[in-house]
Formats: sequence, structure tokens, C-alpha cells
Amino acid sequence: MKKAFISLTIFISLLFSTSLLAIEFKDLTEDQKFELYNESCEKEQFANCYQVAHWYLENKRIDPIEERATREEISRLNEERRKIKLININDDLSSEDLEKIQTLRAKFTPENQEINIAIKSRAALRRACEGGEKVACKEMSGKVQYEGAVLLYWAGLGLIFLAIFLIAKTIFQDEDQFQAQEKLDDSKTQVDEIARHGIVLRYSRPFFKRFFSPIVSGMKSKKNFKDKYRRKLAAAGLTNILTPEDFFAFKLFLIIGFPILFMGVRTFLEETWSLQLIPIIGLIGFFYPDFWIKGKIEQRQKDIIRAMPFCVDMLALSVEAGLDFVAAMAKVIEKAKVNPLTEEFEILIREIKIGASRAEALRNFAWRIDLIQISSFSATLIAADSVGASIGPILKALAVEIRQKKSAEVEKAGATAATKILFPMLFLIVPSVLMIVFAPIVMEAIGGR
Repeated sequence: MKKAFISLTIFISLLFSTSLLAIEFKDLTEDQKFELYNESCEKEQFANCYQVAHWYLENKRIDPIEERATREEISRLNEERRKIKLININDDLSSEDLEKIQTLRAKFTPENQEINIAIKSRAALRRACEGGEKVACKEMSGKVQYEGAVLLYWAGLGLIFLAIFLIAKTIFQDEDQFQAQEKLDDSKTQVDEIARHGIVLRYSRPFFKRFFSPIVSGMKSKKNFKDKYRRKLAAAGLTNILTPEDFFAFKLFLIIGFPILFMGVRTFLEETWSLQLIPIIGLIGFFYPDFWIKGKIEQRQKDIIRAMPFCVDMLALSVEAGLDFVAAMAKVIEKAKVNPLTEEFEILIREIKIGASRAEALRNFAWRIDLIQISSFSATLIAADSVGASIGPILKALAVEIRQKKSAEVEKAGATAATKILFPMLFLIVPSVLMIVFAPIVMEAIGGR
């Protein structure tokens, strides 16, 4: 496997290096190179205007396009002169045409060619500079010489080799282990769960999981983003779908994925969107997962707050009926609709069953959800458990308090509704009413009635 990996890397790198050599136009004549450079320059590819300028400086002669046009014009005038002489040997071209022939022939003298080269190379450099080529601007000011092309070529070749090496390494590493892990992960239930979290994650996950996650897992600084994203993933309920390494790989993948999608849409719609947007779109791709997971966390916390009154009431009734804490939670999970809070109760029960203390499980429960209401709920139960108090009355009091807080929040939202609706009314409804009222009056005034 290692031999195959090394061989493939070397082969693809040599193939790319051959392609790069082809870009240097090794098989073209100097005249053909000039025509290609000049055509691209006319299409406002200003880097090739810089190449046009250096063609003049390196070849020190009239360019093939002008040479061809000049020779054709001289041939045309000579042919006209020959025809005139055939009719009458004493007749000749007009003095203007004879002077034009002399001027055209003078272009090929060394002195005139040198002047022509200086003028045209300067004009090409100026055009490249105006088009944004900084090296052309520096050369016009005498700060840089035409050097470093070979170094730039080898640097590009080295970067391509490195990219191929990393991709090939990812493809060939532990293939059997990866396939076995995929079979464990991609059960039908998890596939449905992934699809529930959006189309971007659904179609991106196979790529970043396969090609980016192994690279991220090998990074030395992975502890930083593991600590940063572990709690966010837990609060969003994505622990079973994404690890912190997968989430960071997701961010890195979208730096490439969003521009590729942009290019696909641009090509499909045959639009002329500027390619200068690609770096911005790549940056948006990197930060998109952060906004996405923030929205997931906020929505999940709202669902938990909405489910808390019923679940805590049910928990209090179950405890007062004689069930212990774990059995009461199991009863809540059984009777309540599936929601993020019941999912967290299931995790809490599993932790207690595998040996965690009730206090530790409740702390983990509060840490995952990251809500003040849940933290207060957990702290109250931990305090009651530590002193051996009965939690039935405590849960009942908590249920009453939660309902009162929810009622207060609803009243507050209702009180602010009038203020919030003011701006839509001001900018949308009022103009429509004014248009309906005053439009007939204005039409009558215009009509002179």
C-alpha cells in the first residue's frame, strides 16, 4: 500500500510538472508566443500585457503582427506601382504613396526598431500597471527587474506536489478501518438524523469525514478546537453526529465546497458573476458552520424551555406517587412527546446506570444544555440530594416557579408585540393605505377634472 501511495504521488506530480512546462509554451516559436500574449492582453488579461512588454525587450525587433501588416502594405503598394508601370512606363505612384513606401521600409532599420521597441514595451508595461499588475508598476519605476519566474514556477510545482501528497495520504491511510467505521456510523437511523439537520451537512459529511477529518485528527493544535466546540456540539444535540474534529473539518471543507458550488451555479445559469467573489465565498464557507450551530443551539434551548413545565410537572407527580428519581424520569420519557429535554433525560439515565453519581449526571446534564433554567434545576436537585431531602416537594415547587416564569415571559412578549408591529405598519401598511386614499385624487388632478 505504501509503495502504491508513493508511486501514485510521484506519477501525478510529474504529470502536473509536465503540464506546467506546457504553460511555458516550450514548443512555440517566439512569434507564436507574442501572438498569444497579445491576444490575451487585448482581452484585458493584464498579466500577459507584462509578457508582451518583455517580449519586445528580449527579442529587440518589430513584433510579428506589425511586421506582417507592414510587409503586406509594402507588397500592395509595389503591386500597384507595377501595374501602373505596365500601362505607362513614365507613370508612377503618387508622391504620398512613394513616401509611404519609404516610411514603411524605414521601420525595419535597427535605429527605428529600437525606438519602436522602447515605445511599445513602455505602453504594454503601462497597460499592465493600470490593470493592477504591481510588478509592472515597480518595473516602470525601476524598482524591480524581470527575475524570479523560475523560482515562482518551482514554488508552484512544490505546492502542487504537497497537495497531491496530502490527498493521496488521506486516500490510502487505513482504508479497511475507515470502511468498518463507516458501516458502524452510517446506520439508517443516523442517516435520517443527519438529513434532519440540513442539506449542507447531509451532502458535505461524506467528503469532509473521509478526506478532512483524518488530517484534522492529526493536527497538533486539535486540543484548542476540541475544547472550543465540544460544548457547542453538546448544546446543539449533535454529539452523536459530529465530533469536534469533524466540525472543524466541516469548516475547512466549506472553504472549498462553497466556491465549487458557486462555480457550478454560475456555469449552469450562464451568469457572469465576478470570480473575485470566490475568496469572499470561501470565507463565508468557513464561518457558515458557526452560524449554523448557533441557530441549532438557540432553537434547541427554546424547545427545552417550552417542554420544561410539562416534564417537571410529570416528574414531580411521578416522584410523589412513589417512584424513585430514575424511574420518574423514565416515566416522563414514556409519556411526553419526543423533544430535546426527554433526549437529555435519556442520556442522564444512561450515565447513572453506567455508574455516575446522580450529582455528577445532573452536572453533565446542565453542562450540555447550557441554560440558566436547567442549571438552576440541576443545582436545586443536587443540593436536595446532598442533604437527603425529599425531592417531591422541591420538584413541585420548581414546576410552579417554571410555569410562573413562562407566564411572565408570555406577558412580556405580548406587551412588546405592539412596539414590534409598529415598524412593519409604518413602512408597509401605512404607505398602502395612503396610496389607496390619495391615488384617485392625484389621478383626477392630473386629468384636469
